[in-house]
Amino acid sequence: MKLRYYTLIIVGLFATNACDLTEEPYGFYSEDNFYQSAADAEAAVTYAYDALTFLEYSRTVFLLGDLPTDECGPKADEGPDAQDLNNWKVDNFSTNRSLVNFFKYAYIAINRTNAILQNVPDAPIEEELKNKYLGEAHFLRAWNYFNLVRNFGEVPMHTTLVASLDQTAAPLANGLQEVYDLILADCRMAESLLNEYQATGRADRVAALSLAAKTYLHMASAKENNVPLYADLSLEVNTLYDSAAYFADLVINDQSTFGFDDNLLDIYDVDQPKGPEHIFIMSMDRSGTIEGDYSKISKLFIPYIAGGDIYLDNGDGTMTVSHDGWSVFQTNESFYNTFDGSDARGQELLVDEVYDADGNVIAQYPGAIPYRFSRKYVDPHFITDKTSTKPYLIRYSDIALVYAEAAGPTAESYSLVNYVRNRAGLGDLAPGLSLTDFREAVWNERSWELMYEGNRLYDLRRFNRVNDLVEEAAGLSDEEVAYYPIPQIEIDLNEGLD
Repeated sequence: MKLRYYTLIIVGLFATNACDLTEEPYGFYSEDNFYQSAADAEAAVTYAYDALTFLEYSRTVFLLGDLPTDECGPKADEGPDAQDLNNWKVDNFSTNRSLVNFFKYAYIAINRTNAILQNVPDAPIEEELKNKYLGEAHFLRAWNYFNLVRNFGEVPMHTTLVASLDQTAAPLANGLQEVYDLILADCRMAESLLNEYQATGRADRVAALSLAAKTYLHMASAKENNVPLYADLSLEVNTLYDSAAYFADLVINDQSTFGFDDNLLDIYDVDQPKGPEHIFIMSMDRSGTIEGDYSKISKLFIPYIAGGDIYLDNGDGTMTVSHDGWSVFQTNESFYNTFDGSDARGQELLVDEVYDADGNVIAQYPGAIPYRFSRKYVDPHFITDKTSTKPYLIRYSDIALVYAEAAGPTAESYSLVNYVRNRAGLGDLAPGLSLTDFREAVWNERSWELMYEGNRLYDLRRFNRVNDLVEEAAGLSDEEVAYYPIPQIEIDLNEGLD
């Protein structure tokens, strides 16, 4: 049963009789009956992307990236797993279901990409399509390992398809370097195989370059700020920063598909998933039949307000209608207070007043609205609870700020940061900052620009500031806040972790 269950975790099979060791594994693509056409390969790639939208995986973008930070906290009656994440109850982390599911579905996604990488090279399809599918698979494997390493540190390394019971056990990586080597090799391979294009829910060459930039920046600042385990990385801090700047510069100056959106609200317009900012975005649509195909992410951020539909002021004389929500992620007032009073990201994207269809105020904060809520995930065309709201996984503004932080206070860096600030209604960043002060300013800018997009925890971690800035984590060690423990069930079931 031990090996059988671990196979289910890695491969994502859902048998009803998990104790029957005589049952043949199913759900694997066989080269005898699959990968015989471009349509087969396309289906396999779609299947790999689909793993990202699993309910238990897609919501961890926020459950892990935002909830355990200074941005927000959960509603009082939210479940114990969310409460423990928010309160940094580290003794409960090894059995926390959100972490267990995150770990499990990341490896399901990885195994689906490994199936593509194993089978597509020999498939009888034209070279251009083969390169596209392989490039996307390399990107997706890198993306999932990047998620794993930022959360768990050293993790089991599965680089081939798990297709039988004797392939399920895998030892931990031999240090963080092994994990990052795979991520960066996959990014480079993806960049070499993919063209530049924009397709909702799919990755292209620019997404691969962006992921490489984000990876190098995380390595650089984590090593510089003495995050546990990062001292052993082979490259020096300055080399890592230079590499982050190099790949981010390619995103800024060596492509013509993506760029800044000049309107703040347009970035989060559910009808504009191909807006210039969206380098990599999940694919969810309200027409889907099951959650994951459609999204309920909006419900996590919007508060419950009795009385039906609510309307949000767009600041230009128009209103956007929305359903109410579940009040799950509640903005901390202390985080709101970090915004400049003229910053549109705080004043317009964090809502403290809602209206009826006639423009009458029906609820305010403080009062019937219990917290200032993010309007980044609003779909005015909702069908009951079904929406097309999607997590913004990589945005152009994110990579512009990656470049600025990595390159330091150059003229181009200032220009990029100032665009982000000016778009939000702020003046230019103070000129003449030192390298340290400039990087600090960019890091702060990321907290305002990327709030509720699943970045905050990782920015806190790479600056080694979780236990300094998150009240609930005060008193914990650097090791305790840098990584979640590998789920106990994985340790119990993976003989390679003994």
